[in-house]
Amino acid sequence: MELISRELAFGQYLVDRALLSGTLLQQAQEVSSETHSSLVRSLAKLGFMPEGRLADALAEFEDLPRHMGPVRLADALEPLSIEFLQFHGVAPLKVGDTEITVATANPLDETGVRGIEFVTELKVKGVVATLGEVDGAFVNVTELAAEMETRAAVDSGGSIEALRDLASDAPAIRLVQRLITMAVDRRASDIHIEPLESSVKVRFRLDGVLHDIESLPQGFAGAVVSRVKVMAHLNIAERRLPQDGRLHITVNGKSIDFRVATTPTLHGESLVLRILDRQEVELDFARLGFDAARAASMRAALEKPYGIILSTGPTGSGKTTTLYTALKELNQPNRKILTVEDPIEYMMAGVNQTQVKPQIGYTFAAALRAFLRQDPDVLMVGEIRDRETAEVAIQAALTGHLLLSTLHTNTAAAAVTRLLDMGIDDFLLTSTLNLVIGQRLVRRLCPSCRIPYRPTPQLIDRFELKSFAIESPTLFRAAGCASCASVGYLGRTGLLELLELSEPVRRAVLARADAGTIEREATALGMRTMFQHGLELACRGETTLEEILRVTRASE
Repeated sequence: MELISRELAFGQYLVDRALLSGTLLQQAQEVSSETHSSLVRSLAKLGFMPEGRLADALAEFEDLPRHMGPVRLADALEPLSIEFLQFHGVAPLKVGDTEITVATANPLDETGVRGIEFVTELKVKGVVATLGEVDGAFVNVTELAAEMETRAAVDSGGSIEALRDLASDAPAIRLVQRLITMAVDRRASDIHIEPLESSVKVRFRLDGVLHDIESLPQGFAGAVVSRVKVMAHLNIAERRLPQDGRLHITVNGKSIDFRVATTPTLHGESLVLRILDRQEVELDFARLGFDAARAASMRAALEKPYGIILSTGPTGSGKTTTLYTALKELNQPNRKILTVEDPIEYMMAGVNQTQVKPQIGYTFAAALRAFLRQDPDVLMVGEIRDRETAEVAIQAALTGHLLLSTLHTNTAAAAVTRLLDMGIDDFLLTSTLNLVIGQRLVRRLCPSCRIPYRPTPQLIDRFELKSFAIESPTLFRAAGCASCASVGYLGRTGLLELLELSEPVRRAVLARADAGTIEREATALGMRTMFQHGLELACRGETTLEEILRVTRASE
């Protein structure tokens, strides 16, 4: 089949499976014709399809394996030329005695594969990768590392001009762009670039878990960090102190914000990019793991004209997303909403948002005091970190304001005792605290490859699984397939416990009871803990028992 007819057939395949609209396909075909480029490259460059989804569709259409992970060129490429491989977008991965494995981003065009077969006289085994992964395989690591070694300015005491030159080198630019595109394509939340003694480790956090992605030569560290610093408008000459910044770029047609943090380590600066993809964040209670009953309790607390609602949990447990979802529901023309955050993660129309600046004395407590003179209806404080902020929050609630905030505690009940330990009077706490949400994020099982199994009677008894299942309990294991990049999990949902200040709980707080006692009072009245919520999800096949134990750190 000629290339044009293959591209036409693939385009119709995308439309038939609702992966692409007919209008967007027509636009991509017009661009492909005008620029003399392939349909695949036009779709990717226009951002009409994420590269990962495009590669998945190509693999399915052509009935080829989907390559997962970075594309690394085989060591022995003779007699193939790099120019030929780059031009045709094919990357040899493994050379055997009779077979050569080749990654291609466009299996519709067989020219490169046929050329490899002709030159090597080996049978080609094709696998499909993304355009970014194949293009990235040709970044000339050796050239950049050698160039860096010759630049003494990169060592301590280097000039700003030399560092800027290093950051503007084409290989450094291509590498950073490739890593960012790959991370967004895989739905990563963070990119970690960590210099070691003899290499630079690149890791992505996928659904809350760090995964090794690739290892670069140690000389790459300075180029990558300098490039990101330039993009984030940081001081490229300052490598002794931590720095924080932001950058905004378009990836795969999507506008994405990044929070950038650098810190000095033994072997160079460690770099973390937090990916803030607003299009991926769905501010909906059901999406966050709130079932009908929990959502009703949350909305009942939000409907109260005053009081405090707290979201608790460790960093990365979804607290901020929960608060923004609450703000979305409260964001009405008849309400004035003010927030103070560190930093502002998502901008929301109709909400007055501000960011703390501790270096000039603009702290959470200072901002909150100023807010009270602005005649607000709803206040959000990014975090209650100290007694001063807690006292001003209590004052705001007592004077008729609804206040939302977060606290770093392991359970909802522990948030109450934490505030008491800060010095907040128990009677003030019971008068103002409406609801405490304890939460974690747990990975969802990939529905395409999960494996059911019957738990042993001992397991059923230990976790009282029969109370979460109508019939004999069935659990599931993670497997791994192309849909989930062989991880076994795809996306995350929330584990929640909602502590309402009922009379028995209030009495326990006034009696200065410990967190365990407060939790027992709440569970006796119907509260389900995060662990129990996790068991519900496990029995419904949404996650695994191992994942629940990992996230809640509960002992078997």
